[in-house]
Amino acid sequence: MGADAVIYHNPKCTTSRKTLDLLRDNGMEPNVVLYLKTPPSRAELKKLIADAGIDVRTAVRKRESLYAELGLADASDDELLDAMAEHPILIERPFVTTAKGTRLARPIDSVREIL
Repeated sequence: MGADAVIYHNPKCTTSRKTLDLLRDNGMEPNVVLYLKTPPSRAELKKLIADAGIDVRTAVRKRESLYAELGLADASDDELLDAMAEHPILIERPFVTTAKGTRLARPIDSVREIL
């Protein structure tokens, strides 16, 4: 895996930018995946969520207008995964993976556990 870490990044997101800075401040040059352009597959997404130790609903951006438009409030985990795979804007960000594990950087400090 050449890089010390992988970050599923959205440069428009403040949390994502701060997390990228945190990695770099700790001497890591992560592989930056612009997940809106190259989204993870449904299987990759499922693995990221499981590896981060969170549930599927935690990995969904509920504030995204598409969440309400698609009526995802009562969706099953499988329906949420399908929606995130089809519409990557629904993926909460950023996910970070290092040799020590995977975390959703919400809050950013959770990433410190895997540095």
